[in-house]
Amino acid sequence: MTWCAGTEKETGQNVVVLWLLSTQLTNTPNTPNTGSLLLAPSEPSKPEENKKACNWVALFVSALNKIIDHWDLGNQLSLTIDPCTPNVTWASTTANPSVICDCAGITCHITHLKIYALDILGEIPRELFELKELIDLNLGQNVLSGPIPAEIGQLSKLQYLSLGINNLTGPVPPEIGNLSKLLSLSFGSNQFSGPLPMELGKLTTLQELYLDSSGVTGPIPQELANLKSLNTLWASDNLFTGQLPEFLGTFAELKDLRLEGTLLEGPIPSNFGALVKLDILRVGDLGEEDSSLGFLENLTSLSTLSLRNCQVSGKIPEQIGKFAKLQYLDLSFNKLTGQIPNSFQEFTVLQFLYLGDNNLSGELPTNIITPKLIALDVSFNPMSGNLPLNFVRTGFSMNVLGTSINGNGLPDRGGFGLLNCLQGDAKCSNQIPALSSFSIKCGGTSQTSASGIEYDDDSETLGAASFYKSSRWAVSSTGNFVFNSNGPQYIASTDSQITETLESELYKTARLSPSSLRYFGLDLMNGKYIVELHFAEITMEDDTSSWKGLGRRIFDVYIQGERVLQDFNIQKEAGGSKRALIKTFETNVSNTIMNIHFMWAGKGTCCIPLQGTYGPLVSAINVRQVPGAGNSANRGRKRVGRIVGISLGCAAAVVIVSSVFYLWWIKDDAPGHMRVHTDIPKK
Repeated sequence: MTWCAGTEKETGQNVVVLWLLSTQLTNTPNTPNTGSLLLAPSEPSKPEENKKACNWVALFVSALNKIIDHWDLGNQLSLTIDPCTPNVTWASTTANPSVICDCAGITCHITHLKIYALDILGEIPRELFELKELIDLNLGQNVLSGPIPAEIGQLSKLQYLSLGINNLTGPVPPEIGNLSKLLSLSFGSNQFSGPLPMELGKLTTLQELYLDSSGVTGPIPQELANLKSLNTLWASDNLFTGQLPEFLGTFAELKDLRLEGTLLEGPIPSNFGALVKLDILRVGDLGEEDSSLGFLENLTSLSTLSLRNCQVSGKIPEQIGKFAKLQYLDLSFNKLTGQIPNSFQEFTVLQFLYLGDNNLSGELPTNIITPKLIALDVSFNPMSGNLPLNFVRTGFSMNVLGTSINGNGLPDRGGFGLLNCLQGDAKCSNQIPALSSFSIKCGGTSQTSASGIEYDDDSETLGAASFYKSSRWAVSSTGNFVFNSNGPQYIASTDSQITETLESELYKTARLSPSSLRYFGLDLMNGKYIVELHFAEITMEDDTSSWKGLGRRIFDVYIQGERVLQDFNIQKEAGGSKRALIKTFETNVSNTIMNIHFMWAGKGTCCIPLQGTYGPLVSAINVRQVPGAGNSANRGRKRVGRIVGISLGCAAAVVIVSSVFYLWWIKDDAPGHMRVHTDIPKK
């Protein structure tokens, strides 16, 4: 075939390059580019048209070479043959990279371009947007940086656009609103800034929208109410403000809605009850007004329901127990009252049930452990009574810590010494406390540090709702890594050397949690303590040349009910992965127990480098009493009745000492010195 009359040998290579860019020749080369490539041979009788055709070749070959060089794709795609040749390796939908053509008549169009998870670096070149016939553009899971060029709005035939898991910055361009044929749009897990453009409301054919962890902020535009065709919306881990939009309740086709880890306020709109096609509903971390569960009555298609930390109050509706498809139910960290409905004994496929940190009362239904149930958490509720039937079962885990449920029969009855005392202001020890320190090697075996600190073994296998008690401390873990294809991962480990420390072994294991992880120091002498929390990010990479290094782990830390770390990112504060980081705090113990709580609040990426990579992680804990700061009340009891005839001079001395102590106490409340209380938090 002759492409440019008399110049086939000179231009053959470049013509093939032109195919890949789909920057095209036409029968009338002096007309605007139409996104097609002429298949018919050139006609020697029309040398002027052939000359113009060759000019078009030279123009766009130069642009394509920039793309190939910039993205270093020379070894990925063969440019020595026509990329639209039938049955070439890159023409398959499963190939990567993939170039798929649509050839009709005498022209070919490149309609699909996939360069997925190949760690492409650099910005998106504007030359790419000459591919005006594209239907599907997938550049996901790379390391693309810089802004999305405004020229993206020229790809008016796009139906599928994936830019998720990259390092793109700047605002989301309003020109995306020009892509009126889009069915699926993904730009989650990036570093965008500013609000969502209202022009997204023009995408009325859109069925899937993935913008989780994208970095966008501000109110969700009212114009998005036009997206009536949406069946999937992932929008978690963005700093959205304002109220949870009521217009979401008008998306009648919605099957999957995820909105966790935002700054949105409640209540959950009652019209969410119209979303009868919902299969997955994950809303969390709402502030301000309380919500109720009344809207759930008709949502019988749900398989996953999570309304964690949503200020939900009132009773749990009996109707939920009749949801025949429900496999995962999380209503933890709310204000629910009353008893667990008896209908919860009727679940047929439920696997995970989380009701912890509420105000539920009464007894557990006798047959609440249904045949498929894997985990049951009712911890930190004022519940009583006996354990349900069949609570000892292979593969089943249960957490009833912080309740008044009778623990007879559980494998670790010792843990139940904690139960009653963690409710309210009850005394947590019947004996004179004798301990002034404890140290834990979280997720690992015992070891002694170079400085002589003995860290206790914490390698006990914990499930999706578990607690474990040693002689000096206890640990409680709740939550399940939903959609984790690798199964439960509650302990992380690495063989890599940990830097920025002389204690590398201390950081090579860590305890993980997808939701809530609590450590308790037991039988402590009252007084002031130093708390050292040891961290090292050992599951997320920090390789800036790979998409696997783009993950962000974010969680909160509470000590004695007070939040001491918010939106904590180990990797960011340590300056990279596999680097040791120690955070030190002062706190007070007045009820013989210390509570250290690591909590996921819906923030951070979910799936980098693997699905289920999120939530709290801690390597070790070292707690010690401040020298001379112990409470002498217990020692004083032994001397009561022995002191007789106190003189006025001694009384005056006591007044002076008390005054000094009072001044010290006031100083301790000064800014920079956090007073930490002993009440169990709702976080």
